[in-house]
Amino acid sequence: MEQSTDQPGSETEAGSTPALSGAAGARAAAEQLGYEFRENLGQIDPPRTLVRGEFSRIIGSWGKQFKLVPVSEDETGVTIAVSDPLHMQAVDALRLCYDRPIKVVVAPEAEIIRAINGIRTNLMSDRDSSLEPEESASANSSDISTSLKIDVTDAEDDDAPIIRYVNTLIFRAASRRASDIHIEPFEDSLKVRFRIDGVLHDVDTQDRRFQAAILSRVKVMANLNIAEKRLPQDGRIGLRIAGQDVDIRVSTVPTRYGERIVMRLLDKSKVVLSMETLGLNKYNRKEIERFIRKSHGIILVTGPTGSGKTTTLYACLTEINSVDKNILTVEDPVEYEIGGIGQMQVNPKINFTFASGLRSILRQDPDVIMVGEIRDLETVTIAIQASLTGHLVFSTLHTNDAPGAVTRLLDMGVEPFLISSSVIAIMAQRLVRTLCPSCRVPHPISESECRELGIDPAFAAQQTIIYRSSDRGCEDCQFTGYRGRTGIHELLIINDAVRNAIMDRANASEIRATAPHMQSLRADGAEKVLSGATSAEEVLRVTQEDILE
Repeated sequence: MEQSTDQPGSETEAGSTPALSGAAGARAAAEQLGYEFRENLGQIDPPRTLVRGEFSRIIGSWGKQFKLVPVSEDETGVTIAVSDPLHMQAVDALRLCYDRPIKVVVAPEAEIIRAINGIRTNLMSDRDSSLEPEESASANSSDISTSLKIDVTDAEDDDAPIIRYVNTLIFRAASRRASDIHIEPFEDSLKVRFRIDGVLHDVDTQDRRFQAAILSRVKVMANLNIAEKRLPQDGRIGLRIAGQDVDIRVSTVPTRYGERIVMRLLDKSKVVLSMETLGLNKYNRKEIERFIRKSHGIILVTGPTGSGKTTTLYACLTEINSVDKNILTVEDPVEYEIGGIGQMQVNPKINFTFASGLRSILRQDPDVIMVGEIRDLETVTIAIQASLTGHLVFSTLHTNDAPGAVTRLLDMGVEPFLISSSVIAIMAQRLVRTLCPSCRVPHPISESECRELGIDPAFAAQQTIIYRSSDRGCEDCQFTGYRGRTGIHELLIINDAVRNAIMDRANASEIRATAPHMQSLRADGAEKVLSGATSAEEVLRVTQEDILE
């Protein structure tokens, strides 16, 4: 392989033309030079003789540097895909290495990288082997090399197996659209699960002897104290995966069998912070857009953890963000950066809390304020004072429904007249998985489904077609039957009737009765079932508290 490394190295020093970026540039180069262009390489699996042993760097650092990958081999020679056909010295180096004629096809750079990662996955799968557990609790380098199930990684082949394994987990999670990676120690094993579209899936199990090495690697990446194993820790990892920036929040907690780690993946490139992506129906969206343009008042978004509350607030802020508004936020943590908005992150270690941050914000001449979460009486009191003095305040609260937010504020000790005079709207929300359009299964809605969803039984009599998830799924949805999520909402507008109920310290049921036109979470979900966006089972799953009432 010395010949190939020397020649590409000299080419770089000579200042060769950089690789073309983008499918359009690659296509133009192919047409100009008379090469075949392949926009999609598909799942290529070249003979192992082209990528093993002395040729391993072709699908490693060398192949990624020059954006080329072997595709196939036949009696006429070897076919390779390149993103820049002007790198002829790299092609010549492969001709010398393989000692075979080379046929060149052109493909986009992203396809080349994807193909390299796919080949590396297959190679590592070939090398997987299982060993009997060692009697010793420790594992040496040889044990790890032959036992860990390593797939694909952007790490190089000479990196330690533990480094490659952790990178593999992150790469696989990102490629499968996972929001969280759970690494959980048990008595005799270490389990790994991914949360995809809100549901956890088992993805890997390792022998417990690898636990210390894997957890230490994650803690090193997150700049955590690897010696501290008795206290919870929080950190962050910043990575680029397939050219995209991914921010990872890391949380560790001690358990009986060792530290448990959860990594939350925030892919900044795939987040679209706009009102169109929230799943609001026409009425709710019209009303929300009206409220977020008011000059003062409090708008609350409620729901359990992971229901998309912060994303909704970000979309609202993005909608009203303009040069004539001073928008400031205090969050824990700052999940996504929004241009033109001042964002602060709380730090309890130095006594920088939501309350102290909110006080500081009020001295910055804001027009709009976002408080990441209302957790105590001090924070909500300052937020109310800010709204009464001419500021529009956004915040979140952990309650099951919109009317429950009022009772939660009353339980915190807020006076009813302050709530009724400051809060202008409360929106509760959940996230439901959307059906995979490629494999969803149509069926007529049944009377029981109508009854459970609270819709007119006439839909069953008319044999109205709805959809459910496929039992097998497909490749597009990774065989789950669902792909992506959307929101279901209920919006409580604080009108005179609701204000009177608040002044009387009414409970959540009584407040709901004063707002007969408010559509419940389940009713909004039923509309999405009838439209084919999701299934009846999914809506019933995320709104199951309604069954208990």
